[in-house]
Amino acid sequence: MVRTGWARCARQLLLGLCALPLLTSSPTAARPADPLTEPVHDQANCARPALWVVSDADTIIYLFGTIHTHDGVAHWFDHAVRRAFDSSSTLVLETLIPTQPVRVAAPAGSGLAVARATLQSARTVGLSPQFGADQVLARAAGAIGKPILGLESFDEQLRMYQSLPSPARPAAPAAAAAQAPSPDQNVAPYLRTMVDRWNQGDSQPIEAVVGAVRAQSPEAYQRLFADRNAAWAKWIEARLKQPGTVFVAVGTGHLVGSDSVQANLAADGIRSARVN
Repeated sequence: MVRTGWARCARQLLLGLCALPLLTSSPTAARPADPLTEPVHDQANCARPALWVVSDADTIIYLFGTIHTHDGVAHWFDHAVRRAFDSSSTLVLETLIPTQPVRVAAPAGSGLAVARATLQSARTVGLSPQFGADQVLARAAGAIGKPILGLESFDEQLRMYQSLPSPARPAAPAAAAAQAPSPDQNVAPYLRTMVDRWNQGDSQPIEAVVGAVRAQSPEAYQRLFADRNAAWAKWIEARLKQPGTVFVAVGTGHLVGSDSVQANLAADGIRSARVN
């Protein structure tokens, strides 16, 4: 297990994982058959990522912590996760990726440039957004005509990442940001550890990275997590007033720590329980 260096590369890991969907083509685009959507027979490769539930008398909302890049080897889309997905009438993701590929500018030093470098590093250890949980779920929903909603629009997410302060100088002007140091390319071991622990339902590495970003860049943390988690909790509260079952899938970083979606729900008297 990688034990050191989390704080040093926390920003790249976090921005890279969070912004990956903005740099990849549509999850519903035609692709080869996805092994994660097939029946699982090899129990040795089964995974158990964290799944939560929020409910009242006539509503069930599953809350699944995703990871945006994966190797497609460990089978996680089965058992409790698959049953929750199958029982839900709607899939809710952070955002809906346009059906046509979008060219996204990634100026040097920007959060999107960090994400692009992280994507390159992930590929060196066999990880790909194609096998990320969000894209797997979206393809599965698209294949059976299950409605898919987004908590945010693609443009909203893009503007948020474009406005994040430079890692070199918070709130630096564009000229200074362009001179910021290049992202650390050697994050592959950390990405590998995060995926392996996610497979086990252990979000501690992701929580550690979120905590490091909070300490290093409070403004980025507020925009990426605190504000959005509060808004998504309000969405869940409103959805509880409608009967039915929905499956909400957001990055695991939004489901950990004192500002998590669950913590926001608890502050309003709404309990959540882990079921996987």
